[in-house]
Amino acid sequence: MNFIEAIILAVIEGLTEFLPVSSTGHMIIASTFMGIESGDFTKLFTVAIQFGAILSVVVVYFKRFLQSWEFYKKLAFAFIPTGIIGLLLKSHIDALLENVWVVATSLLLGGIVLVFVDKWFAKNETEGTEEVSYKTGFLIGIFQCIAMVPGVSRSAATIIGGLTQKLTRKAAAEFSFFLAVPTMFAATAKSIWDEKELLMKSSDNEWLLLIVGNIVAFLVAYIAIRTFIAFLSKNGFKAFGYYRIILGAALIILLLSGINLQIVD
Repeated sequence: MNFIEAIILAVIEGLTEFLPVSSTGHMIIASTFMGIESGDFTKLFTVAIQFGAILSVVVVYFKRFLQSWEFYKKLAFAFIPTGIIGLLLKSHIDALLENVWVVATSLLLGGIVLVFVDKWFAKNETEGTEEVSYKTGFLIGIFQCIAMVPGVSRSAATIIGGLTQKLTRKAAAEFSFFLAVPTMFAATAKSIWDEKELLMKSSDNEWLLLIVGNIVAFLVAYIAIRTFIAFLSKNGFKAFGYYRIILGAALIILLLSGINLQIVD
């Protein structure tokens, strides 16, 4: 992986991690067309730069993370389903990660769902709430478990989960961002711990790629989060739905054409 490839992957991570479009699908396409080998350092890089994306949420919503212990207790409660299911089904999840057909199909079907989400939950914008209870948080956490299927998108699953609990689009999206912090931190920290020997053996150039990657992912994610909330409040999910349908169809066409697609994250 060279410097330009690292920056491109970091931009993709920052741009797609918190949008309901699946970062996995974008990583597949980008790595394939750039010819990046799915080696140990590439996998470590795509995991490690998530720290930059996580930090962007904390910075954007800095005051919310300082408001009360109640906020953290709700996040912890919402994280429980993912923590349990993730530990119990890790081997099955890893197996799904090797199947690009699963990613492509999830993108396509998820896109169809997003096209109709605004219509299904239209009343939320006038009759919904912005208050997340413990029950609501826990149920959103259950929806987050669906995102363990590659291509579903953690953001899409948790936002839709919030909408089913009568949250407004803005409130559902913001809680999705908040829940990403413990979820992504736990997953990223575990992956890095598992690859700690590789990390310690990394060259100076590889460490530089990791540092730059995290900075780029942070900056892009910061902009993406602020832009997404404004766009979502005004326009809803339909555009993201159509985009996912196009992306999923593109992956399926590439697969049917015999192109070898590699998952790097």
